[in-house]
Amino acid sequence: MRDSGDYLFTSESVSEGHPDKVADRLSDTVLDAFLAADPYARVACETLVTTNRVVLAGETRGPDTVTPEYLAHLCRLAIHDIGYDQEGFSWKNADIACHLHAQSADIAQGVDAAGNKDEGAGDQGLMFGYACRETPALMPAPLYYAHLILRRISELRRARDPKVAGLLPDAKSQVTLRYVNGKPVGATSVVVSTQHVESLDQAEIKRMLWPLVEDTLPRGWMPAEREFYVNPTGKFVIGGPDGDCGLTGRKIIVDTYGGAAPHGGGAFSGKDPTKVDRSAAYACRYLAKNVVAAGLADRCTLQIAYAIGVAHPLSVYVDLHGTGHDIDESRLEKVLREVMDLKPRGIREHLQMNRPIYAATSAYGHFGRDPDPDLGTFTWEKTDLVPALRAAFGR
Repeated sequence: MRDSGDYLFTSESVSEGHPDKVADRLSDTVLDAFLAADPYARVACETLVTTNRVVLAGETRGPDTVTPEYLAHLCRLAIHDIGYDQEGFSWKNADIACHLHAQSADIAQGVDAAGNKDEGAGDQGLMFGYACRETPALMPAPLYYAHLILRRISELRRARDPKVAGLLPDAKSQVTLRYVNGKPVGATSVVVSTQHVESLDQAEIKRMLWPLVEDTLPRGWMPAEREFYVNPTGKFVIGGPDGDCGLTGRKIIVDTYGGAAPHGGGAFSGKDPTKVDRSAAYACRYLAKNVVAAGLADRCTLQIAYAIGVAHPLSVYVDLHGTGHDIDESRLEKVLREVMDLKPRGIREHLQMNRPIYAATSAYGHFGRDPDPDLGTFTWEKTDLVPALRAAFGR
């Protein structure tokens, strides 16, 4: 996104019932099952979902007590929680095939600590983090409100609120915001597509969703009625995995910053925290958010790169987009290495990532969520580095 000027920018979100998000949820359900049994289990689980069929595949290293039958049971519970008991996809009778196998010994020897060798990164790659002042969560506004709209619909649907009676789990949203002098000032269009029962028509759903979206956006941001698009095809009865095949990791831009910042390319769901695709991306967000929360800059993009089997990061790069408040970016890069150990083990321990906390991340974004001290989720959203960062720059 541009740092200044007038322009439009759009981001989308998808609900937990979207087929790709169903796949992400099931991959993270498998991960959580292994981490609950062994905090140091290794998991790389990919999931495919289609009409009444689930396929789990990938590599694991963990206790034998986590059996294929147990994983199938947990997947059924997750599908039930999402809300699928439809003819084409039901928690009761979907066929669940488990094709997980042992982790490659070649990969394991590069990652495992041994002798004087520290734990290495689980793969090569580059990861990005981002934060800005557009929303209270320090997230880009288009994505923030796209997520918020769908979360609100989901909350009401799960509560069986009559305001959304007849809406089903699969849904998508898209929010286009107008920026003036680089700051969001209102929505020029909003799109919501939601699965529904046959008896509801397009006009009814639009009337149902208008007040919900209007209440979700900041006051005065609602677009003109003609720019509020609801189920533009006119009908959305067949949905979820019955309407479209779903795969793990196919919504990486929804998962991160909605296109407002770079993405390293690696997906998150189904991967244990030795995989820097996930853990280092979380660390990047954590550091970028703390930089902005500390008042050092209004925007911050952070990149960290790794090599498989190597503990220390190959590079740390910071871009404050010209918004730094008398902050030297080169010095900030050094300070960030000092306030947090960016080796894979250091990230895992600092953010307490060896726990079954990942199913909650699988829909509505991995970032911009409130940390839950009771569940231990979203620790990378804390701003506890603010004092150290301010002190490092004499603030």
